[in-house]
Amino acid sequence: MIDYRPVFYVIGILLTVLAAGMGVPLLVELLNGNPNWRVFAATGGFTVFMGVTLLLTMRAPLAQLSIRQAFVLTTTSWLALTVFAALPFAFSDLGLSFTDAFFESMSGLTTTGSTVITGLDSASTGILLWRAILQWLGGIGIIVMSIAILPMLQIGGNQLFRMESSDRSEKVLPRVVQIAGGVGAIYVVLTLLCAISLWTAGLGVFDAIAHSMTTIATGGFSTRDASIGAFANPTAEIIITGFMFLGALPFVLYLQLVRGRPALLRDDQVRWFCWIVAVLIAIVALTHYLNNDIGFGRALREAAFNTLSIMTGTGYSSTNYANWGTFAIGVFFFIMFIGGCAGSTTCSIKVFRFQVLYETAKAQMKRLIRPHGVFIATFNGRPITDDAASSVMSFFFLFALTFAVLAATLHFLGLDFLTAVSGAATAICNVGPALGEIIGPDGNFASLEDSAKWVLSAGMLLGRLELFTVLVMFAPWFWRN
Repeated sequence: MIDYRPVFYVIGILLTVLAAGMGVPLLVELLNGNPNWRVFAATGGFTVFMGVTLLLTMRAPLAQLSIRQAFVLTTTSWLALTVFAALPFAFSDLGLSFTDAFFESMSGLTTTGSTVITGLDSASTGILLWRAILQWLGGIGIIVMSIAILPMLQIGGNQLFRMESSDRSEKVLPRVVQIAGGVGAIYVVLTLLCAISLWTAGLGVFDAIAHSMTTIATGGFSTRDASIGAFANPTAEIIITGFMFLGALPFVLYLQLVRGRPALLRDDQVRWFCWIVAVLIAIVALTHYLNNDIGFGRALREAAFNTLSIMTGTGYSSTNYANWGTFAIGVFFFIMFIGGCAGSTTCSIKVFRFQVLYETAKAQMKRLIRPHGVFIATFNGRPITDDAASSVMSFFFLFALTFAVLAATLHFLGLDFLTAVSGAATAICNVGPALGEIIGPDGNFASLEDSAKWVLSAGMLLGRLELFTVLVMFAPWFWRN
């Protein structure tokens, strides 16, 4: 029998933090004289009441958290936070149904960036800030989860990073709490640097802060319907491109860099990521330049911004890339599935899994030529165990199967083929905008049926928690002693 007390205790802590976050837009709305402050006051009060109640009634030792408890905690905490975070949207003057509010909340906390809100340019400052806060909290949450929880649960090959940190000489910090504190400090510093840079580039203070929070989180929620393109600010685009890149790198390596161990550029995953980004930007920029009557400098800037935005799952757009030609559209669709580095704020498949797949396939091909030879696949100079390789292969299979099921379900619900397929991809990869006229870079998800929004919300959760974490709870044997 699973002891749920530690699970509810941690959820109580998270709800209390979420309630504190609601206090920021509350103050902003109050200062602006917007009646939405009452909404944030009521929902924040209810959230903190539930959080404190769980803290007082569910005290339990957290040091002995079992594997099953960790699985249950990860999924239920994300769902609980999504429900409570949806309350300000549901009761605000936006007029959203609970389905729309839940979708917006799930998109925020999973740093997906898909939205059902129209008229962002005229939305209240508090609502826009709440969207940014959700993505910012979701970004730091996924970093800590990828460092502390996923390696322990051996999800999709993440045990590779547990193996790397098992040697005492290479530990970043001795305890998870310290790691979370160090990562949080770097996360805050990068957010501040991004905000200051955007402000000096000409954005207003509020826009600079909101976009810095959603950029570092690689989330993509903007304060404008036209996203970054609404500002027509090339300097801001360049700054955001740089910070999206930084958000896609492993934050643990930033900690090592701060502590005097410059392992960032020596990391195989980072090098792979840099090469993939460089090659893709060059290809898209050349295509954009040849197909449109613009200068190469502008083509390069727009290609770098939108390519990195889609690949990292940020989901900003500076222009309607649907007009760049069919080749560029095809590239954007496929790079949704790449993602960034493990231990970053990005989602999707992630670069390290492609590395493991490549190294394993290379070793296998060498064995075909020299059957008696000994060929060992490696990652960052260390052997890839059969367990880790099998875990990565299983992830690829489950990812493809889940994507196919989501796309088929959306198509069955009445969406056209392009909308269904790209919608499934953008949900499970946590990208944001998809392709087509409805949910492409110039559209949003408001016109979809409620059933499609619930399917997409499920896809966001599955993608953010790396599939196994959620799906294992549907197996009957998971609940048996």
